[in-house]
Amino acid sequence: MTGGTAEATNAPSQRLDKWLWQARFFKTRTLASKFVNDGNVRITRDENTQRADKPSIAIRPGDIVVFTRNERLRIIHVLACAERRGPASEAQTLYEDRSPPPPPKEDAASRNAFAREKGAGRPTKKDRRALAALKSAD
Repeated sequence: MTGGTAEATNAPSQRLDKWLWQARFFKTRTLASKFVNDGNVRITRDENTQRADKPSIAIRPGDIVVFTRNERLRIIHVLACAERRGPASEAQTLYEDRSPPPPPKEDAASRNAFAREKGAGRPTKKDRRALAALKSAD
C-alpha cells in the first residue's frame, strides 16, 4: 500500500480523509484529516494492515478501515468511493459497518450514588444539600 497514489490497478480510489468525511464519520474534512494525522486509523488491504500516517492515503473498495471514535471501535468495510458528500442515507451505501455492538448502558442503580449524569452541569444548592445529607448518613 503506497501513499497518495493509486497502484497499477484501475480500481477507483479516494483520499482517506475525504472518504471519511463523505461517509459522514466526521463533520468536516479538516477534522478527518487531523484524526488521520494523529495515527488513529489503520487500513487493511489484501491481508496487509498498515497505520494510515497521512490523510492522502488512497483507499479503494474492499479495504477495511479500523479506528476508535468516541470510545467505540469502528470496523468499516469500504464498498464504494463517493462522488460527493450527500445525505446520510447515501453515505451509508459507501460502507458496511462490521463494528461490535456498543456496550450496554449502565442503569442508575449500578452507578455510584454520588455520580451525576454526563453533561448535567453543576449541582444546584438543593442538589449539594441532598448529597451532603447522603454522605453524612454513611
